[in-house]
Amino acid sequence: MEADRKSAEHFLQLIKKSRLGKFKIYIGMSAGVGKTYRMLQEAHTLLRNGIDIKIGFIETHQRLETAALLEGLPLIPRRKLFYKGKELEELDVQAVINLRPEVVIIDELAHSNIEGSKNEKRWQDVLDILEAGINVISALNIQHIESLNEEVKVITGIEVRERIPDKVIGLADEIVNIDLTAEDLITRLKEGKIYPPDKIKQALEHFFKSENILQLRELSLKEVAGHVVRKVDIEVHKNVALKHEKFLACIGSDAKKAKNVIRKTARLAGYYSGEWYVLYVQTPKESVAKIPLDKQRLLINNLKLATELGAKVIQVKSKNVPTAIMEQAINLNVTTVCIGKPQLSIFHIILSTGIFNQLLNKLSLEDIDLIILS
Repeated sequence: MEADRKSAEHFLQLIKKSRLGKFKIYIGMSAGVGKTYRMLQEAHTLLRNGIDIKIGFIETHQRLETAALLEGLPLIPRRKLFYKGKELEELDVQAVINLRPEVVIIDELAHSNIEGSKNEKRWQDVLDILEAGINVISALNIQHIESLNEEVKVITGIEVRERIPDKVIGLADEIVNIDLTAEDLITRLKEGKIYPPDKIKQALEHFFKSENILQLRELSLKEVAGHVVRKVDIEVHKNVALKHEKFLACIGSDAKKAKNVIRKTARLAGYYSGEWYVLYVQTPKESVAKIPLDKQRLLINNLKLATELGAKVIQVKSKNVPTAIMEQAINLNVTTVCIGKPQLSIFHIILSTGIFNQLLNKLSLEDIDLIILS
């Protein structure tokens, strides 16, 4: 009976996948590289070839060259609503679904919707539209990918607030990198083609430093290259080994370290097209009665982050952390366990050495890899 149920569920997933619209994402290292411009160019090409294409939402940022490309393209009126005394506009998801164009252009995938909207994020709107069988072309900058948040913060010193889960990128049928050299991007900025004149000086001194752009460019190129490799492995080589990778990220109540482990494991699972889990082992000293409320909130936020990134979250109570990890690793048939680097204080090392060795020995007996994430 269990085998029949799984077979039916698998067939149902195949049916749902065949009904989904195709999803194309333009990705760039920063604002101003030309993602929206390229989307609109493609829209004109598709329109000339008889494709029913409509503009669901485009943000020109008052760039004249981009705004000029809107001429002649059919627009779906935006949904208007009042928020804090101001009239604002959002993507009208229901209008898109009702009109059912073959292709719809929806800009700024990482955008946060106005409070009171059906979905909190625009990427959720896009998923609704894809599920309706409508093809979507969208765009975002590399810094908006959730699992890259810490790397981007280190590079730029800026905490990016609007982010999308990696699983959304994984759904894309095609990803196109819009690339520019650092010199060309800075020239565009100085010419006023990205921001208004009063914002240029600040941008050059902060986000748009040449070294920042080079590092973000590298991240963008790697992301697109990784996506191509995964698509080839799945669709061309049918690489069974990659599809059976399973990762187990083990976290504690240390919020910063846990968030890092979650994000890095998400990257690994995405690269190998593997399943992944997040395990939180609650020890007696971390019981609800003993752990501070602020730590509890941070833990809940981290578990929510893991779910958004596509992990299955498991919470267990145990006095023995290595044993709990091993039990879950064996039950889930994971191939790799991911943990954070221990605190490098002498006292902590003395206390943790026995636990760490116990975990290493148990993992080696089961032929499970261990990755210690910095």
